[in-house]
Amino acid sequence: MLQVYSIDGITPVVHPTAYVHPSAVLIGDVVVGPRCYIGPLASLRGDFGRIIINEGANIQDTCVLHGFYESDTVVDVDGHIGHGAILHGCKIERDALVGMNAIVMDDAVIGESSIVGAAAFVKAGMIVPARSLVIGTPAKVVRDLREEEILWKRQGTSQYHELSVRSATTMKAVNALTEVEADRKRLQCSSAPKSKNRQP
Repeated sequence: MLQVYSIDGITPVVHPTAYVHPSAVLIGDVVVGPRCYIGPLASLRGDFGRIIINEGANIQDTCVLHGFYESDTVVDVDGHIGHGAILHGCKIERDALVGMNAIVMDDAVIGESSIVGAAAFVKAGMIVPARSLVIGTPAKVVRDLREEEILWKRQGTSQYHELSVRSATTMKAVNALTEVEADRKRLQCSSAPKSKNRQP
């Protein structure tokens, strides 16, 4: 059973084609669009401002999304939010990636097809141009992204499109095995980028 809570009479909305892990928590004014993936232990708290996750976006495990009253926290189409990231009252534009454990603060805008590096701290009000690489604490735009880096990001997002379907159709609660099977198979993903080709 999903952990979905209304507050002040406002109930989260989850599109039927989205996948929300049962351990994720959605509260109040949250809208999750088509083909989205919301990972384990993610917290989307729409108890002050609105949270909008647009089509094909993914919010990975232990991410926190929140905002102030009358603000929107938006992850646009095919946005990719890495493990443990925190978004507060900001906008992540189409096809942008926020790396693991990065923080993006109020009124910041991460431009289309940009990448925010892992553990970066994006200050309130920062405007990141499209197709930029942003790293550091505080975060700075260091250069334009190369076409192959944007392609790498899109391949990663495609994996999460597939994971949304795989999770909805094959994930189930089970008891752990007590030993490894002799013929234990490996997971397959048709869109997986090779690990040796990792980018920023």
